Amino acid sequence: MIWWVSLTLSVASMAAICWRRHRRRRDREYEILAASWIPSLETRPIGLTFDPDLVSAGRTEFESRRLVRVENFVTAETLAILQKEATDNFPRLERSYVPVQKKGETLSYESIQRHAPFCLGIYHSREVRDFVERIVGEPILPTPLQDQSSLSLLCYRSAGDHINWHFDHNFYGGRHFTVLLCLWNRGPEGGRSKCRFEYVGVGGKVETVEMPENSLVVFEGARIRHRATPLGPNELRVILSMTYSTDPRTKWPREALRRIKDTAFFGVRALWD
Repeated sequence: MIWWVSLTLSVASMAAICWRRHRRRRDREYEILAASWIPSLETRPIGLTFDPDLVSAGRTEFESRRLVRVENFVTAETLAILQKEATDNFPRLERSYVPVQKKGETLSYESIQRHAPFCLGIYHSREVRDFVERIVGEPILPTPLQDQSSLSLLCYRSAGDHINWHFDHNFYGGRHFTVLLCLWNRGPEGGRSKCRFEYVGVGGKVETVEMPENSLVVFEGARIRHRATPLGPNELRVILSMTYSTDPRTKWPREALRRIKDTAFFGVRALWD
């Protein structure tokens, strides 16, 4: 029995040492990657067109239902660039399927840092962050580089792609907000896809949020139960998903839970990458 306990402890110790070494190496890789794009963020001509006069009304709306939608958020030129980046990265998408819960494809934060500079620029834009801060009423920061869902492309390209009812669980020290910018939402014969963003509103009533292309939705996903209904045949819906927190620091138990959650989007590699 003693030898068995000793062997178990030795294996656990070796596993912990390997994990720490791996994490140090990956964290260093993220730092080097960030250093390659941070200096160029300010040079990207990202055009925003939202009406600043609507911010006060949006703040009031957010206080009452924790969700706000804004149309025509970026210029047509910026939207075209973001759409092209999205389609150029379709070969890099990771398809996932969790029975009953979700089916779709995702481009991770790390891949966006490497291959989608304008999507990256939108997320880190000071103007975008100022807008979200004025809506939610608190200073916010991007969530960590190691969180592959901090910034991602959520792509629905096959009939039945969807995500069922869920909350965006908060793994950070402060409040957590989700911001969705719709890049594509096309039906087979024009118009919008059958995929709809729905949430449970006041009194338990299911509400639908229309998301035409170039619309932006800001919501507090940890407090709002929501879903994306199934896509129809020959349809396309692509969302740039951005997450922010008032305090993006975390502790290892929450970090472990976040990684387990992310296996639904990126597979088992999310546990260590």
